[in-house]
Amino acid sequence: MRGLGRFVAGRTAALLGPGVSALALLSSSAPAHAQSVAERDQELDTVARVVSSSSELRAGPGLAYRVIERAERGDTFFVQGRESTGHWLRVYLADGRTAYLLGDTADTLLASDVGAEGAAAPGVFAPPPLASAHGGLAMTGGVFDGDGYAEIKPALVLTRALALEPYAGLVMGNAGRSLLYGAGATVNLTPDWAVAPFVSVGAGGFTTMPNDDAFLLRKQTLFHGRAGAGLLVSLRWRITLRLEANNTVLFDAAAYRNALSFVGGLGSYF
Repeated sequence: MRGLGRFVAGRTAALLGPGVSALALLSSSAPAHAQSVAERDQELDTVARVVSSSSELRAGPGLAYRVIERAERGDTFFVQGRESTGHWLRVYLADGRTAYLLGDTADTLLASDVGAEGAAAPGVFAPPPLASAHGGLAMTGGVFDGDGYAEIKPALVLTRALALEPYAGLVMGNAGRSLLYGAGATVNLTPDWAVAPFVSVGAGGFTTMPNDDAFLLRKQTLFHGRAGAGLLVSLRWRITLRLEANNTVLFDAAAYRNALSFVGGLGSYF
């Protein structure tokens, strides 16, 4: 059993290594001049309050940069600084990202003058990115029916409460490997919460690929249906922590069996 544990851990780490690296690149989109959280929050003493009917926050200091969020009159943001070219304010969004606000559309004032209902410094958790997202990607790892398991799951976000999610997962055991693949839907029950429960369903195929020296496991393809639930935890920079448990029914015309899976991993919406 100890050897099996080392085998499963090693194979899962090997599979998730590239995925974790990719997600690390996503999180590195934070500006290079970013300081530590503690140092930065100590220096946040100025806020910008939108005074026009609405204003666009952009990815850079210029109208040519894409719009990443829209603000309404009265919305406030902590100010990082003012750009040397043009009248652009560099501000923090609630999820920790940096955006640029046209200074002509906002007033600047001391954070102490805003009061309890003013802007809040970005924390560990962030507002869910589902409202403005069109797609996403999650990579998770865990166990499937007692064996090591890794899964990749892209997402097409239809509304902030509903997403279509194809998936592909690899089960790794001593006797061989199995490929789980299919498509499903996820319903976010509280899409406005930073820690949001969800339910999901899916269906597809399950192909077993035994090792050459395996005697009990044979090559076969089954159908599967699965249902599960979990938590989606929204962090800074649109990174999400996904925790999920599923019950999968593997079946063909002659028989069926149940398999439980428990996974966790990181994802991002964009």
